Amino acid sequence: MQSAVRSSFRHPSPQIRRELVELLYTSLPQVAAISLTSVIGGVALAWMSGDLVYWIVSFFIFITAASRIVSLRLYRLRGPQASDAGVIRWERVYGIGAAAFGASLGMLSFRALQLGDAPGAWLAFGLAMSFCVGMVSRAAIRPWIVLLTAALLFGPIVTAAFMRPEAAYSIGATMLFLFWLTLREASRHLSTAFIERLEAKHALAQQANQDFLTGLPNRSAFVSALQNGSGHVAIVAIDLDGFKPVNDRHGHHVGDELLRQVAARLGKCMNDSGMACRFGGDEFMLLKSVQGGDVGRDAALSLAREAVATLSMPYVVGDIPIRIGASAGILVTAAMDHPEATTSDLLQQVDRALYAAKRAGGGRWKWSDEQTGSNKGNHRGVG
Repeated sequence: MQSAVRSSFRHPSPQIRRELVELLYTSLPQVAAISLTSVIGGVALAWMSGDLVYWIVSFFIFITAASRIVSLRLYRLRGPQASDAGVIRWERVYGIGAAAFGASLGMLSFRALQLGDAPGAWLAFGLAMSFCVGMVSRAAIRPWIVLLTAALLFGPIVTAAFMRPEAAYSIGATMLFLFWLTLREASRHLSTAFIERLEAKHALAQQANQDFLTGLPNRSAFVSALQNGSGHVAIVAIDLDGFKPVNDRHGHHVGDELLRQVAARLGKCMNDSGMACRFGGDEFMLLKSVQGGDVGRDAALSLAREAVATLSMPYVVGDIPIRIGASAGILVTAAMDHPEATTSDLLQQVDRALYAAKRAGGGRWKWSDEQTGSNKGNHRGVG
């Protein structure tokens, strides 16, 4: 169990990683606030002390802060369209920017401790801790960012503290190192919990749109795809001929396995060029983008013919040979953001065509517009 948790923690799926990176890049207001505060603090120390190193460190704080803000704004324009590899690059850009900014603040504290500038050390350390707390709240979902940034932030501070002769500084440095270890475990825990929550959310969403028996998309997923489609689509309604007698004779376990085999054959018919769905029982639906006019009708007819022929081939469930058939109704339509009423009407049209094919004897297909005189309507699917 622990191994599984660590694997999930280190290697979220591409979809979940995309969501995590999107969350990182929603932090523009917080990043802008800590950037402005840090630049003002660094410049104030440099101005009051006149120290050249303070000025140099303040310049680097400004450069890293500006770079982070630019990257956050660029992500809004380009990030949402990034590939999976691009998402990883955007994550690295965020992490490197945070680490560079943390290192700059760490060097500000280092210089203050090196000079023995107590007010400067207090101000610089306050900026460092403010950044650390904010960074953990934003980036704990990607722990490597927290660990690297905190190490570069606290490293110079711990080093400078151990260089001081006073014991109190050494004690403080030790406590700061222990704090880094606490951050390590806290970020690990928060990341794992957050990823598990996202995985559960995606699993629930998948269950809501997936048929539990066959693994195919369900009616809800089909309707959503139809409503959000564009261009012309072919809708082919499929109903199995002779399934009920098989189910009654051999039992539901055989019927369930037969439905899984039917689903696998329909998936091969679609060949990743559309969607095969189970509507319930022994009813299935195919959805495929096609061209308009006769070309689209020919493609829809070819799909229906292939589905009926494929489903009518013999099956073997366990050691039981089974033979069933299939009937189909066909509709080609322009799918352009159908309102619910129109979608329901389309499904009713193709359903009427399907049951007209079944009443005609099964093993055949009919067009939804056959009553208007189409000469492509009534054909036997198998001999």
